[in-house]
Amino acid sequence: MRKFTAFACGTGAGLATFYLTKLNEPKAAVHNSWTRSEKPVDACALWDNNWDLRDPKSLVKPVKNDLSQEQNRYNTELEKVVPKHARHIILIRHGEYLDVGDTDETHHLTDRGREQAKYTGQRLQELGIKWDKVIASTMVRAQETADIILNEIDYEKTKVKNCAFLREGAPIPPQPPVGHWKPEASQFFRDGARIEAAFRRYFYRAHPDQTKDSHTLIVGHGNVIRYFVCRALQFPPEAWLRININHASITWLTISPSGNVSIKYLGDTGFMPVKHLTNRIPRPAKNVV
Repeated sequence: MRKFTAFACGTGAGLATFYLTKLNEPKAAVHNSWTRSEKPVDACALWDNNWDLRDPKSLVKPVKNDLSQEQNRYNTELEKVVPKHARHIILIRHGEYLDVGDTDETHHLTDRGREQAKYTGQRLQELGIKWDKVIASTMVRAQETADIILNEIDYEKTKVKNCAFLREGAPIPPQPPVGHWKPEASQFFRDGARIEAAFRRYFYRAHPDQTKDSHTLIVGHGNVIRYFVCRALQFPPEAWLRININHASITWLTISPSGNVSIKYLGDTGFMPVKHLTNRIPRPAKNVV
C-alpha cells in the first residue's frame, strides 16, 4: 500500500495532497482499513470449504468432457456424497479445581467446581437435547465434571467415551506472546500435534448417511476448547489465548451440511449465579508460621 508523505505547508495543502494521492491509488490495490494484511481481502480471508477434506466435489471424479452422459454421471455421484444434516458440537470446560500436588490424580474439583458442573448439567437438560455421543477428557477434573453432568442429562454413563487426545496442553504458541505463561517449545510440539489430532477426530461435516441433526457433547479443557473454536471458525489458531471462557461454560459450534461452521454459544455461563463464575485456578493457602 502506498505511503503518504506529510507536507509542512498548511492544513489545506496537506489535505489536498492526501486526497489527490488517494485518488491516484490503483483501485485493485484497495484494502480494508481494519486489516494489516498486505494481501487483498479476497485473497487472504476466503473460507476453505474443504477444511475437513469432505467437500463433496473433492470426493467425486471430475467431469471429463462436455457430454451429457458424463455430466449426469457426475451429478449422480455428487448427490450420493452430499450431507443432508448438521452436526452440533457442544464443548464444556471442566469445573473449578484445586491445583494441589504434582500429578493429575490430585487435581480434584472444588466444592464450587462441583456446583458449577451441576448447574451446567441442569442447563443442558433444560435445552432438551437428545445426545448422540458424550466424550470426556481422561484428566480427573474433566472426568468428575462429566460424571456430575451425566447425573442431570438423559444419557447412559456406560456409553461415554474417554479420549486422551482431549487432555489439557499447549496447542500452539499464542500471539501476542504473554509473559506469565511460557511453556517449553517441546511442549507445543508434543501437545500441539495431539490437540490438532483431536480437532480432526471430532470436527467434520456430517456423513451423507446421517438421517438427522446430531449432537455431540465433549467435556474438556480451556486451552483445547479455545483452540478448537479458532480452528473451526478458520480464525488464526495463534489467537486462542485472546479468548477467555469460564469454568463449566458451554461453547456450541454447528457444522452445517455445506461445511460452513457457526458458533451459537462461546463460554456461556449466564445460567449460573454470579458467585459461581470463575475462570482461574485457585491456589491453596500457604501455612503462616
